[in-house]
Amino acid sequence: MAEGREFDTIVYGASGYTGRLVAEYLQKQYGNGSDVKWAIAGRSAEKLAAVRDEVGLPADTPIVVANSDDPASLKEMANRAGVIISTVGPYQLYGSEVVATCVETGTDYVDLCGEPLWMRNMIDAHSARAKETGARIVHSCGFDSIPSDLGVFKLQNEAKARFGSAAPRVKGRVRSMNGSFSGGTAASFKATMVAVQEDPTLVQKMFDPFVLAGSFRGPEQPPGMEAELDPALDMWVGPFVMAAINTKNVHRSNALLDGAYGENFVYDEMMVTGPGEAGKAAAESLGEMNAAIGTTDLKPGDGPSKEEREAGDYDILFIGENGDGKDIRLGVTGDRDPGYGSTSKMLAEAALCIAKDCSDVDGGVWTPASAMGDKLIARLVANAGLTFDLEN
Repeated sequence: MAEGREFDTIVYGASGYTGRLVAEYLQKQYGNGSDVKWAIAGRSAEKLAAVRDEVGLPADTPIVVANSDDPASLKEMANRAGVIISTVGPYQLYGSEVVATCVETGTDYVDLCGEPLWMRNMIDAHSARAKETGARIVHSCGFDSIPSDLGVFKLQNEAKARFGSAAPRVKGRVRSMNGSFSGGTAASFKATMVAVQEDPTLVQKMFDPFVLAGSFRGPEQPPGMEAELDPALDMWVGPFVMAAINTKNVHRSNALLDGAYGENFVYDEMMVTGPGEAGKAAAESLGEMNAAIGTTDLKPGDGPSKEEREAGDYDILFIGENGDGKDIRLGVTGDRDPGYGSTSKMLAEAALCIAKDCSDVDGGVWTPASAMGDKLIARLVANAGLTFDLEN
């Protein structure tokens, strides 16, 4: 855990699409009179200065030049920060040296990664050393996978209070999601597909719900790949594109929390499409729509407009079933488009949470729920436009 650093956090990749949104949020929320000290970083001082001016950051906003191809520059950056916010993806192409540098310098780190195979590599490579240096590494601090990870975390705590034990079966059901994805998301998807094509043995890991959970293994999980009628809602549901990463993070949280959700915990995520034949047809079409992400012409740096981000939102229902006909329901909502407007706020708040609120958390490779839990939920509700509300 880094102490006495020049900055609370540095936004690495601030000239990119998501990085500049994080910088904008930090300025809006913490830029005037707050005690948060932060800087922007990237490969080019000129590009960073242009972003600073374009998004209306103060002229004296600190600029740090760092490049993943230059280990010395990464080390210098990491030594100046309490926590690095990394928005430079695909992480499997550009992120490994940043994580390694943070681990060696005892610097905390957060990202918005949705690349489970790379995350598995980071866990294997750095868990032991991070425990020694005190670096807290927290992947997936955006829409992948904070609403899911913290939604299940809060639901299970409520289930214990109401029923005396965690719910053995939890369903994540996306009731609405309004927003588009950026070129960075498409690039990460494509990079993962290329890696799998080059090494077919990775296919098994991609479909393993416990690939991030270490030696922890639970029961067989629902595949979530086909349309089905959900009796809990009496509506049709279909494949949800983010389920492949979110479910893995939720199971890792269960492992890191010493099986707090139970050894027989079953979890899946699907998109609600509605009742009747129309709902069934929409659910059956979701698989083809999800596959289209890999064929987009968007490039890294492209993404939804300000108006599109502000018009977006999302609503996810988590249903915990205890096996005797009773359930508990928790809704999680966000007030901006999920991938970028809301993600940028979640990522910034996660960085400040791990830096300022989590002195009791040891070094290691964590999930948002296992490292920050209720502390991050409180920040997100207070500052970032999220809600976590019981519905029954």
